[in-house]
Amino acid sequence: MPEITPSSRFVTRRSFQGTLLGLAAAPWVARAAAGQPVLLGIDGEFGLQNSTSAQAIELGVRVAVAQINAAGGVLGGRPLEVVIKDHRSIPARGIVNIEQFAAMPELVAVFGGRFSPVVIEQLPVLKRARIPFLAVWSAADAIVDNGSVPNYAFRLSLRDSLAMPFMLDAAKRRGIERVGLLFTNTAWGRSNLAAVERYVAGHSSPRVVGTAWYNWQERSLIDKYNKLQAAGAQAILLVANDDEAAVLVKEMAALPGGRRVPVFSHWGVTGGRFAKEAGAALREVDFSVVQTFSFFRAGKPALDRFLATARQHGIQRIEDIESPVGVAHAYDMAHILAKAIQLAGSTDRLAVRNALEKVPLHDGLVKRYAPPFTPARHEALGPGELLLARYREDGVIVPVEP
Repeated sequence: MPEITPSSRFVTRRSFQGTLLGLAAAPWVARAAAGQPVLLGIDGEFGLQNSTSAQAIELGVRVAVAQINAAGGVLGGRPLEVVIKDHRSIPARGIVNIEQFAAMPELVAVFGGRFSPVVIEQLPVLKRARIPFLAVWSAADAIVDNGSVPNYAFRLSLRDSLAMPFMLDAAKRRGIERVGLLFTNTAWGRSNLAAVERYVAGHSSPRVVGTAWYNWQERSLIDKYNKLQAAGAQAILLVANDDEAAVLVKEMAALPGGRRVPVFSHWGVTGGRFAKEAGAALREVDFSVVQTFSFFRAGKPALDRFLATARQHGIQRIEDIESPVGVAHAYDMAHILAKAIQLAGSTDRLAVRNALEKVPLHDGLVKRYAPPFTPARHEALGPGELLLARYREDGVIVPVEP
């Protein structure tokens, strides 16, 4: 039996620390104790400094698992258990992690983390191992559009070809006619550029006046920003993670007010402590970010069910949740996976993969999935889920439109 390593770093805004030992007396111990545990893997960037995305995914999965086990588990009383691995945002580590997951006989699927470049490098190993891969944060189109038959990748998350048109349309609604692109020089950045190019081929406005690329952990982005503004950009479309975005915001805040243009950001910034890193500078910059979900807009019955269990993990209110999309996506996906395991009638990975395409309905936090996936569609979310959000002064992400 592989070692099960629960993380003690669930993401809350109150620095909650602890493990699931407090759940030892939970109802599933009595009701789902029969049989060997069914394993769910999570491979994420747990060890990356200031990152909160992997912990958010873990929180969502563990809340769902607690509910599923309390209801009797799967396959006639087998409990679900979570196995954690840390790739630290390094693709080579991610590949090794998938190989180790593949060697666990009762592991049925792996939840992925935030970084698309890691996932893209893992895809060949996942295909060889025939492990269903559940993308609940990473957004590069190529993760699902990977050419594999059968396709083992399923996404309940944003994808770049949805994010970029939404961000460009948001800029257009504000009367912005010219935008500059400031993108990370990775597979994720290139995926977004391709999405922008498809959009502008069919739209006359807004016009892209330039593209600037930056490398991971660059210490200054202001020269690239200045060049885009000098080219006529009235707004910046930003594809960045929290560290680099905080650098940009601080540098923009130091400019005269007339030199600061609106920033429309992809959601990588929400996977870390961006608001804390940016500090007071964030109040000086017009900064908005695309999201697929807000707990502030969740339906009350689904939200109440989630919070009732999440309180056992240190979550008392919505404001306690960091990286909320990761939590919600992982929570819904874990419930959908449990239904697929039931449909499959076994832990055979191919059978579970096939069953994921046949789950007829799930009423989740994010939406009603009817169905979540089909043989022709491995994307659970669409343009109707997208919204624009901002950071409050306390660092909480709140929706602003639509």
